[in-house]
Amino acid sequence: MLNVKAKESLSLYDLTCEYQVNPLGIDQSHPRLSWKIRSDEMDVFQTAYEIRVTTDPKSFVHKGLSWTSGKVSSDQSVHIAYQGNELKSGQRYYWQVRIWDNKGHASSWSTVNFWEMGLLAPSDWKAKWIQYTKDTPKASGPSPMFRKAWNTNGKIKQARLYITSYGLYEAYINGKRVGDAYFTPGWTSFHKQLQYQVYDVSSLVKSGDNAIGVSLGDGWFRGNLMGGRNFWGKDLSLLAQLVIEYTNGEQQLIISDDSWKTSLNGPILLSDIYDGERYDARKEIANWSTAEYNAQQWQPALVNDTLSYEHLISSAAPLVKTQEHIKPVKIITTPKGEKVIDFGQNLVGWVNFHVKGQAGDSVVISHAEVLDKEGNFYIENLRRAKQQLTYTLKGGAEEHYHPHFSFQGFRYIKIDGAKELIDLANIEAVVLHSDMQQTGTFETSNALINQLQHNIQWGQKGNFVDVPTDCPQRDERLGWTGDAQAFFTTAAYNRDVAGFFIKWLKDVKADQFKSGAIPHVVPYMFNGEQGGSAGWADVATIIPWNFYQVYGDEQILKDQYTSMVNWVQFMTDNSTDGLWNKGWHFGDWLFYVPNDDRDGRAAITDKYLIAQCFYAHSAQLMINAASVLHKSDDKQRYEQLLEKIKKAFLHEFVTPSGRLVSSSQTAYVLALNFDLLPENMRAEAAKRLVENIRSYDNHLTTGFLGTPYLCHVLSRFGYLDVAYQLLLQETYPSWLYPVKMGATTIWERWDGIKPDGTFQNKDMNSFNHYAYGAIGDWMYKNIAGIQPDEIIPGYKQFRIAPKPGGEITSAKADFESVYGKISSSWRIENNTMHLEIEVPPNTKAKLVFPDIKTGEAKDEKGKTLADQDEWLTSGKHSVTFNVK
Repeated sequence: MLNVKAKESLSLYDLTCEYQVNPLGIDQSHPRLSWKIRSDEMDVFQTAYEIRVTTDPKSFVHKGLSWTSGKVSSDQSVHIAYQGNELKSGQRYYWQVRIWDNKGHASSWSTVNFWEMGLLAPSDWKAKWIQYTKDTPKASGPSPMFRKAWNTNGKIKQARLYITSYGLYEAYINGKRVGDAYFTPGWTSFHKQLQYQVYDVSSLVKSGDNAIGVSLGDGWFRGNLMGGRNFWGKDLSLLAQLVIEYTNGEQQLIISDDSWKTSLNGPILLSDIYDGERYDARKEIANWSTAEYNAQQWQPALVNDTLSYEHLISSAAPLVKTQEHIKPVKIITTPKGEKVIDFGQNLVGWVNFHVKGQAGDSVVISHAEVLDKEGNFYIENLRRAKQQLTYTLKGGAEEHYHPHFSFQGFRYIKIDGAKELIDLANIEAVVLHSDMQQTGTFETSNALINQLQHNIQWGQKGNFVDVPTDCPQRDERLGWTGDAQAFFTTAAYNRDVAGFFIKWLKDVKADQFKSGAIPHVVPYMFNGEQGGSAGWADVATIIPWNFYQVYGDEQILKDQYTSMVNWVQFMTDNSTDGLWNKGWHFGDWLFYVPNDDRDGRAAITDKYLIAQCFYAHSAQLMINAASVLHKSDDKQRYEQLLEKIKKAFLHEFVTPSGRLVSSSQTAYVLALNFDLLPENMRAEAAKRLVENIRSYDNHLTTGFLGTPYLCHVLSRFGYLDVAYQLLLQETYPSWLYPVKMGATTIWERWDGIKPDGTFQNKDMNSFNHYAYGAIGDWMYKNIAGIQPDEIIPGYKQFRIAPKPGGEITSAKADFESVYGKISSSWRIENNTMHLEIEVPPNTKAKLVFPDIKTGEAKDEKGKTLADQDEWLTSGKHSVTFNVK
C-alpha cells in the first residue's frame, strides 16, 4: 500500500536572518528572523508563531535549545529578534519556525535554516596585518601576492576563512578560488569601518599538505579616484584567519603573520578601477597557491602592528558577483578602420575571452558606451579613465582571460593587436553587480515604456556595484548621495536592496561631518568639508524613512536616527527664523536648458527655494520617525520647527496670490509634493505647473531633484492625463527620447545624444546614470497601482490603485515584498477593465477603483463591489468593471 502525504495547506518558505538566507558572519547580538507564508486558501492570517534555535541540528529538544520563543500570539512574521542565550563568535545556530493561522491550521516545522556568527570582538582576531613593503608606488603597479603553506593532522569537520584587506583581495586555497564574489572586501569609509567576509572553505582544505594564496589590488583604497590616489592609505595590507575544526574537537588556526611569503612578480602588472588592467600571462606562476609550489625566492611578509581591529565589521550587503553572460551581436569595422564588437546592451562588468597566439603578442581592449555620429569608437566622455585591458600572451595553447580588480562600463569594445584572433565566437561580456535578488517586474501594452523599464533596471544593475554610484564608466563612479535618494524607491521595487542600503547608510552616518552636514559623495575621500547640499544631504532622512516604508523595519530608523537629527540640526544652524538661505547647493541638477531661451519661461529654480523645500521635507520625516520610535518630545519639537519652516517659505518665496518667485516646474513640484503651500493655494499652484508644462509643448524641464516627484504631483492634484502625456512624450526633453535614440540604459542628460547625432558636453555625459529612472516609482504605483501604506508599512497593508491612461490598454507588475508576491495585472477590452490581483498571506490590500469606472464592479464570484475602497485579503482576486 502506497502512502501519499496530503498537500499541506499551510507552509513556510524563504526563511531569512537579517535579510539573508543561511548567512555567515552575523555580528548583531540579536539577529532578526523572518519568513513567508504559503497557503492554498483565501483570507489567511498568521495568529501565532513558535521559533526554536539550537547549536545541534540533530536535536531540537527543549533542554538543548539556545532559545525557544514558545507559542507567541502574534501576526508578526518579519524582523523577530533572537532573545535567547548570548551568542558566541564563530558559532553556527540552527533555527526552525512553525505558525498557526486563523483557519485553525498549524504548519509543520519549517526546514532547518541557520546563521553563523562572525568575530564579535577585536580580541577574536589572532591574525596580524601583513603587507609587501612600505615603499609605496606613486602609480598603479604590480599586485602583491601572499602565500602560506601548512599541514593538517586529523579528520576535518569544517573550516572557515575570515578575511579582509586594505585594497581588494582574491583568495585561493590549494589552487581553487575562495568564494564567487569580486571586489571584496568592498568600498567603505575604510578608516571608520572595514568589512570582512567569512567563507566556508571546508571543501577546499584537505588532510595533509595545504596552502593558501591571496593577491591584492589597489581598488578604491589607494587607486585612482577623481584625480587623486591614496585617499585612505598608501600600503595594501592583508588580514586572514583560517579556522580549522577537527572531528575530535581540536582547532587549528592559520593566521596572517611574518611566516607568510610575498612577491610582486606575478602577472597582474597594473590594476585600477578607472584605468583597467595590464596582465602579462608570461609571468603567471603555476600552482603558486598550492602546497607543491616552492616559494623559497619569495620574501617574508611585513607585519604592520599600527593597523587596528576595532573598526572591523561583517558584511551586511550582498557581495558583487557575476550575473549574466552576454554574447556579442555583431562585429563592426568603423569608418576609421577600427575593429569594434557590439554587445547590444550598455552594461557593467568585463569581457571574458579566449585567444591563441605567440608569446609576447598583446591584445588591447578598450571600452565605450556609444559610437559617434560617423560610427567611430567614442571615449571622450570617459575623461581621464582609460577603461583599457592589455593582455600579453604566453604562447602555446589557447589562453583564457578576464580582469581581476577592475570593472568597465560599456556596450562596445575596440580590439587592437597585430596578431589577435578574438572574434564573435570566443568573447563574451560578463555582467557584474551586487547580488541583489530581483523583486519587481513591470510591463505594459506600450513597447517604448517597456524599453524604458528595461533601461531603468539596467541602469540600476550597472550602478549598484557595492555602493550606489552615479555612473560606472568615466573617472568618477562615486556614491553620489542625491542620485541615491532620488532613486531609492524605484530601486526597491526592482531589487531587494535592503542589505545594500543598510551597509551604505552606515557609511553615510560614519562620514557625516561634525557640523551635521552630509558629504556630496559617500564613501567620502576628500579633504575638508564638502557637503550640506539640499537634496543631496537629505539622503540622511529620505532613505531611512523610505526604507522603513518598504521593509517595515524600525531598526533602520533606530540606527540612523542620530544621523537624521544631526542633519536637520545642520540646516537649522544655518537658518535664520526658519529660512535656510546659506551655503552652496547643486540645485536642480541638469535641468532642461533651452539653447536660446529669451522669453523668460525659465527652467532655472532658485537654489534656496529648493533648499527650503527639502528642509521642510526632512523636518516632516523627523516627525514621522519620532512618532514611530515613540519620541514624543522630539515629535513635538519638529512639528514646531516645520511650522516655522513653512511660514518662512511663504514669506520668502510666495506672493500673496500664490505665485512662486521661481516659476519653474521644479519649484511648483517641490512646493506641492512637500506641502509647503496652504491647502487653499495648492489647486492654483498645480494649475500653474500644468500651464508651465503646456508652455513647453507638453515637455518636462526638471532636473535631478524635481523629476522624481513630477508625475506624482500631477496625478495627486487631478492631472493624470498630463502625467501620462509627459511619460509618453517622445521628443526631447522626455523619458522616451533616449529610448527612441536607441538607449539601453538611463542617460545622465535628457539629450546625451542630440537629435542631429552629436553629443552633449563631453566632460559630463554619461550614458548609464540612473537618476532620471526614478520615474519607475510612479509607474509601479500608478500604472500598476502597487502602493505601500504609510500607516502600516512594509506591505503588511497596502493599496492596489491602478490609474490607466495614455492609451495604454494593459499593464502588469509583480513585486516580491517581505511577505510574499504582490501582483497587479489589468487589461481593457470592449469597454471593460479586467483586473487580477494577488495578495500574500498575512497581509491585506485596499483596492481603490480607477476614476474611469462608470458601472458596477464585480469580483470573480459575480459579487457586486461597493463604490468605495474595497479591502482584499490574501489570495488571488479578479475584478471587472465598465469603463468610459
